[in-house]
Amino acid sequence: MKRLHILSLAVTIALLVTAQIARAQRGEIQYFRPYDQRGLNVFETSKNDTVKFDGFKVRLGANFTQGYQNLKHSNADKTPGQALYYMKGGFPLAQANLNIDVQIADGVRVGLVSYMASHHHNEFWVKGGYFQIDKVGFLNSALMDKLWTNLTLKIGHMEINYGDAHFRRSDGGNTFWNPFMENNIMDAFTTEIGAELYWQKNGMLLMAAATNGEIQGSVAERSIAGTDKNGSKRAPSIYGKIGYDKTFGENNRVRITGSFLTKKSSVNGTLYGGDRTGSNYQFVLEPTTAKVTDNAFSGRLNPNFKDNVTSFMINPFVKLSGFELFGTYEVAKGKNAVESGEIQYNTTAIDPTKFDKQDDRKFTQLAVDLLYRFGAREQYYLGARYNQVKGEQVFGQTTNTAQAAGISQGTRKDISVDRTAFAAGWFVTPNILVKGEYVTQKYNDFPTGNILEDAKFSGFVLQGVIAF
Repeated sequence: MKRLHILSLAVTIALLVTAQIARAQRGEIQYFRPYDQRGLNVFETSKNDTVKFDGFKVRLGANFTQGYQNLKHSNADKTPGQALYYMKGGFPLAQANLNIDVQIADGVRVGLVSYMASHHHNEFWVKGGYFQIDKVGFLNSALMDKLWTNLTLKIGHMEINYGDAHFRRSDGGNTFWNPFMENNIMDAFTTEIGAELYWQKNGMLLMAAATNGEIQGSVAERSIAGTDKNGSKRAPSIYGKIGYDKTFGENNRVRITGSFLTKKSSVNGTLYGGDRTGSNYQFVLEPTTAKVTDNAFSGRLNPNFKDNVTSFMINPFVKLSGFELFGTYEVAKGKNAVESGEIQYNTTAIDPTKFDKQDDRKFTQLAVDLLYRFGAREQYYLGARYNQVKGEQVFGQTTNTAQAAGISQGTRKDISVDRTAFAAGWFVTPNILVKGEYVTQKYNDFPTGNILEDAKFSGFVLQGVIAF
């Protein structure tokens, strides 16, 4: 507890210093998504050249979120708190991000985000950084300048652009763009090392990308599990997006995108488990022994596709004056290394037990956000969300390669999770947001004896957010 108090003090001091530096700054960064209210409903940065380049520039910013939650949970025991974490109303650990954006040259910038404090990593932790190139004047080629009129290249260790839901999710201290408290139940988000190439013209969007397929760098051929014949091989993630985004009149807009991602094999794939900050529903349906860092993703469902995955996501977005609709329809198939047969019992003393490759498991996700924004600068909003995930989950896997009995491919079972949420928010200024939500989430068909059997949680969460 003492460490967390010191951490909170350090974060507060850092934010105050950063705010003073930011206040002294002048000018804007090119091809940039603002962290404040101006960044709402911004997806990929456009090719509109609206900021004049006037030299090298460094912009420091931050996001800060303090929440209050009062949630109640129960499971098959039908007794709130029985075998579950003992919860009551209170303030979860505050979260904060540090944002550094640098204008390197005309049309060339660098973005770096670090987590100063979060639920999963209390310590300072770098999320990632990337180059974004929208102009190539440094090549001194008229042909390349003309070719690059519609192109954007991103290179680095970065948040991958699979789907559109990640543009609206909460990310540590940055909860400004999410009108609700939490992300999708099946949260497609990770950071990987690679490159994304975009083409944009007249509302059309095409993107193709490839990364190393891992949340961190590695030069190993595969994960080691006793000998070089065991373990998961590594392969790149290949993904892309196609979309149409058009504005009509002053405040009407239609956008629809389709995205795909495929990865043949991975040491530790994290498409649905790459968040290093944690959930905004703290300790719901966790055991009595739960800890902040060890049980950071309460309320989410990870399909555990750590070895290979093929996913598709469709995202419609419609804005008609103050009314907004944002949707997610997603289908994902895959398995982990145990199900792929890549992890085997390893011994030279006896004939090893063999595990066959199993068929892919499948999950589908549906999410719909309906919002009404009103006020002179749309500073108020009311919203409702429905989110459902269903699919074939695996339970009871073990991976102790020292003995045959220590490996199990587990048991598969069809399950589902449903969430309904109602929210309201007020942008006090373009940099300050106060929002609240009432949520109900139910778990269906989980195995007997599992902590999520007939589980449910409900209640309200409030947040105060600063972004600059």
